[in-house]
Amino acid sequence: MTILFSDRGTPRDFRHMDGHSSHTYMWYNEKGEHVWVKYHFKTDKGYETYNAQEAEFMAGHDPNHSTRDLFDSIEQGDFPSWTLYVQIMTPEQAKSYRFDPFDVTKVWYHADFPLIEVGRMVLNKNPENHFAEIEQAAFAPSNFVPGIAASPDKMLQGRLFAYADAHRYRLGTNFHQIPVNMPKGVKAHYNNMRDGSMTVDGNHGAEIPSYPSSINPQEVMPQAAPPPIPVEGLVARQVPPLTDDDFVQAGELYRRVLDKNAQDNLISNIVGHLGGAKKEIQYRQAAVFFKADREYGTRVAQGLKLDTGKVEELAKNLVK
Repeated sequence: MTILFSDRGTPRDFRHMDGHSSHTYMWYNEKGEHVWVKYHFKTDKGYETYNAQEAEFMAGHDPNHSTRDLFDSIEQGDFPSWTLYVQIMTPEQAKSYRFDPFDVTKVWYHADFPLIEVGRMVLNKNPENHFAEIEQAAFAPSNFVPGIAASPDKMLQGRLFAYADAHRYRLGTNFHQIPVNMPKGVKAHYNNMRDGSMTVDGNHGAEIPSYPSSINPQEVMPQAAPPPIPVEGLVARQVPPLTDDDFVQAGELYRRVLDKNAQDNLISNIVGHLGGAKKEIQYRQAAVFFKADREYGTRVAQGLKLDTGKVEELAKNLVK
């Protein structure tokens, strides 16, 4: 919520915003060794945002300005680019890190896991047909290449199924055969998908449609399989209790990352949106911000004309 209601929640356009994997992924090698990884795409154009007034004006003046800005810049040869960095955590570090490394609501502090430069992504060509190349594009976190795999991140585990399933519903069973979704530079037999409506790739011809098969044995790549990882614990339905760690990163963002102007805009945005809520909701939410940072919560409470003493008392009871 702190990120969303700060100016970071209103990026100036696509070219001037960063991208983050949010999820944790696994990198592994042929020896079965693995590390945990987070991806960060840092814009080479410089990170720029709107404040609330600028964003409101642009939304009414030109709601498609970000798409138009991206298209025009590429068309003019001013290709936007992002430098790709990763953070790497060893399995041993994951066991002892203060925060759950697989919790999508937490970040890994750069001081603990510095950014490592990997490469660069450049957008240097516009689509020729928006529907064929954009509307039919099907991105899914389950599309891995050997060397990259999923982590125990619960939200990622859900998305591994949900995204591809949504594409099957939206685009059809064989959405992977649509040119924009096909891998380039590899032979057609890149998976064992077969049959289904709108099959256009020859459907594996006369090959035996089963595995394993003694009649037509297929090559397998056991060395490409991700290494096993130990998993232990109780499986139960429960409401996870709040802990101090659920508030500390929002407080650090407010105290150490946002400058005075960004803090002022954050408070103004929250007060402006929360001002129409019921008083009991205002108190409860202000207590959450107070728990993250005393000044942060106090300024929200003052902006909403709340009793700061009551807000502080509510904050104390958030974590039992």
